[in-house]
Amino acid sequence: MSETIPTAVVRAKPTRNEELKAAIPTLAGNLAATLNDPAAACFSADDEQFLKFHGIYQQDDRDTRKVGKHYIWMIRGRIPGGVLSAPGYLKYDQLATQYGNQTLRITSRQSFQFHGVVKTGLGPLMRELNLAMMDTLAACGDVNRNVMAPPAPARSELHAEVLTDATRTSLALLPKTDAYHSIWVDGVQLNLESVANKEFADPLYGRTYLPRKFKIAFAVPPTNDTDLFTNDLGYIAIEEHGKLIGYNIAAGGGLGRSHGNEQTYPRLADVIGFVTREQLVDVSKAVLTVHRDFGDRTNRKHARLKYVLEERGVPWFREELTARLGYSLPEARPFQFIRQGDHFGWATATDGKLFLGLYVETGRIKDKPGYELKSALRKIASEVDVQFRLTPSQNVVVAHIDPAHQAAIAGILSACGIPVDNQTTALRRASMACPALPTCGLSLAESERYLPSLMGQIEDVLRETGLADEEIIIRMTGCPNGCARPYMAEIGFVGKAPGRYQLYLGGNEACTRLNRLYKDVVKEADIVPEMRKLLTRFAQSRIGPERFGDWCARVLWNETAPSGN
Repeated sequence: MSETIPTAVVRAKPTRNEELKAAIPTLAGNLAATLNDPAAACFSADDEQFLKFHGIYQQDDRDTRKVGKHYIWMIRGRIPGGVLSAPGYLKYDQLATQYGNQTLRITSRQSFQFHGVVKTGLGPLMRELNLAMMDTLAACGDVNRNVMAPPAPARSELHAEVLTDATRTSLALLPKTDAYHSIWVDGVQLNLESVANKEFADPLYGRTYLPRKFKIAFAVPPTNDTDLFTNDLGYIAIEEHGKLIGYNIAAGGGLGRSHGNEQTYPRLADVIGFVTREQLVDVSKAVLTVHRDFGDRTNRKHARLKYVLEERGVPWFREELTARLGYSLPEARPFQFIRQGDHFGWATATDGKLFLGLYVETGRIKDKPGYELKSALRKIASEVDVQFRLTPSQNVVVAHIDPAHQAAIAGILSACGIPVDNQTTALRRASMACPALPTCGLSLAESERYLPSLMGQIEDVLRETGLADEEIIIRMTGCPNGCARPYMAEIGFVGKAPGRYQLYLGGNEACTRLNRLYKDVVKEADIVPEMRKLLTRFAQSRIGPERFGDWCARVLWNETAPSGN
């Protein structure tokens, strides 16, 4: 009598991505061959997946689809902590001008994206970036992504040490395949049939890497400027007597979800325990390999570490870490986050050097009439020995400024129409948007192109209701994947269809609380009337200096828990 195979077992087959990684563990695909073939307009569907491991997304200009697909490529840098030297910044600026769409897009993970690169420019751009000792390796794909760290320059020795730890963590978790250098520097297609390449297994990731992406962030309380709890792995700096003694670790955060699929959801990371700086890399590898070994490889929508934590529980996760490390982690130390957000304007670091926080609307560094930000930053990088720091809120900090150069920098900015004081409104300073249309293939609605005009309309409503100077964290994305972290915002707009958005309300200033769905569909024309009703109620019934997100939690969701962590 034949044995009956349970239906669940029959369905549990690896995804196509898993089959691809297993078949070509070097991640080389046929990328170099296609790159060097002038007759190939684009990469194959399979090679699109391999491209991501190299920091590249194949896209098309969705504004021109009616007349045919115009293929373009987005390239994302790996910039741990978002820190660039002046020569490094100039290289990104030059490549964006020469091969991209003349703009640089700051990501919500402290990196730069080139947009609008055509196929003939793809190889030269990648080669020049790598020859300048920078790379895009693992900026995308089923590996650890760009590691985030607090963007403000050192206000204590602790901040500098945290950046050092973020950088070494990023380096320790890089994949080891030779394909990246072979394709993008040498321009040579790996021999996929050689024994060495067929049998390659990454020493950390193995043959099939991770089930999905993996994200790490560092933060220094009381400022949660990296949205730490939205990451697979978070390190919360713990200070005693002015010294960095280690980190609380948090695991299992992530925001991506899918419309109509209740089994996908945003989740905040759980605080697991405490680690010393010496244990940092080993613990990072242990957490990553838990994801590698227990993440779902049969359903990419269910493949993040957050689902492992949610379904197996924190006690199980601690036991699994103990087994991999050979020791158990002590309890987490006390900490509190009370705010999130960037510094704008001039400030002084502990070493006496100055730094300058600059607002970048929706993260897009570009020139426009009367406001030539791209030209200003290029001139500063060319003439002054400074450092550039990209922030998780998509702004930029010019750092390591000798006080003697302050006047020169102020003069450059003034000549290009860039204000240093009163750069923008409180509302816009706290806003974020993903790129969305026309480049992102996942976008269902506008985001970057729409949010600035919507902000102007909401600012009008704030003036009407006596709230003109109110800061409210507003974030918008064109799809539910959450790249601009809308589920942590006091007001989150998530694209559901052209001109239609989900409305989420109730995040907090410290970004330690998820918001909730308030309305499943709000048409573009109805957003401002909806905001007027809510903000009018808020102005009439807030308690003291209560923020809008906390008012939503108290009045709309009947929550009384404190807003911080």
